[in-house]
Amino acid sequence: MKKTGIMGGTFNPIHNGHLMLAEAALAQVGLDEVIFMPSGVPYMKSAAEVLSGKIRAEMTALAIREQPRFSLSVMEIEQNGNTYTYRTLERLRDEHPDTEYYFIVGADSFFHITKWRCPERIFANCTVVAAARGSTAVSDLERQARILEQEYGAGIRILRTERVDISSSELRRRIAAGEPINGKVPESVITYIEKRGLYR
Repeated sequence: MKKTGIMGGTFNPIHNGHLMLAEAALAQVGLDEVIFMPSGVPYMKSAAEVLSGKIRAEMTALAIREQPRFSLSVMEIEQNGNTYTYRTLERLRDEHPDTEYYFIVGADSFFHITKWRCPERIFANCTVVAAARGSTAVSDLERQARILEQEYGAGIRILRTERVDISSSELRRRIAAGEPINGKVPESVITYIEKRGLYR
């Protein structure tokens, strides 16, 4: 079975924390590849604060272009209406029955995943790979993993990663205030943002 990681998110904008998380999943879980999948219309966020799918996909493509085991999927962007993780995973499993999917999330998403639409169908179609972020302790992730395993029969993998506390919302604030974001976002993405005057 091929082992494919799915890195979902609005990527508004994509940043080095996303890339480091994907690299850690490649190494620690033994993935063959990681697919970056910008969300379409995120039903849990205001559409007004999220850039168009085309722009977010272009930034993502720039960010991952130097890693041959990273690729971009616009599957969710091309869907009409709200996009739901469980539907995406079910479609992938139907189209690629010879592939095991690993859904990669940060701590924030990991603790809220049971509030997503049909979480039982998410767990039925992938192994969730979670990483600590900011002040979150690995022991807290492990405790949450045990709860999800008991209640949903979920498959969970916990990543040991360097803590990188970068958030897209903070990056947007810094850009709007004219503050530098060097070292937090790939240079190619910074150039793209500056040329188009995004988040100003």
